Amino acid sequence: MVPDAPLHHHEQLQREVEELCSTARQCYARGWVPATSGNFSLRSGNRVFITASGLDKGKLRPEDLLEIDLDGEVIGGQGRPSAETALHLVIYRERVSAGAILHVHSVWNTLLSGKFEGDGFVALRGYELLKGLSDVATHEHEERVPIIANTQEYAPLAANLKNVLQQNADAHGVLLSRHGLYTWGEWVAGARRHLEALEFLFEVEGRRVFGGF
Repeated sequence: MVPDAPLHHHEQLQREVEELCSTARQCYARGWVPATSGNFSLRSGNRVFITASGLDKGKLRPEDLLEIDLDGEVIGGQGRPSAETALHLVIYRERVSAGAILHVHSVWNTLLSGKFEGDGFVALRGYELLKGLSDVATHEHEERVPIIANTQEYAPLAANLKNVLQQNADAHGVLLSRHGLYTWGEWVAGARRHLEALEFLFEVEGRRVFGGF
């Protein structure tokens, strides 16, 4: 995707929107977005399609998405943007190739982000599934997933996220401590691949750390 140009075909955009909603429903079924947690977005040029606040992700449909600009102003759709919309916009600005962002609250990413908040990252090394991440060609790779302290003050949180993204150019995701994971990709499929790979690795690492495997 060329992030500064719109998707050229309406049908292509519609397919991506449908895939974003399908991914959200799958995440709900896997227990990664309980209650009305999590948020999902898709970028097309200078427009972003994003879940509105308070939606049940297990029933997400294309008409449930808000359309906003890159300043966060609502262009279309019903409902109001989540406060975490600001974090999506930071990621789109700092990761110019990103065309989709997924934010989930799994048990394992919540536990590990709390456990390693003092280190500033969760280290994942030696696992074959690291090769599911873009530009990773060997299990010998060490993926350091940065951790940011959680807060309900979203302006400083967005500024902190910007700094962390700039300092960790190769990271495939960012954790908010005891909160959840943000990950992204050029398309929804790429973002979902990163999400599935990271969540698998978090569970394996979590079982090792907490279970003594």
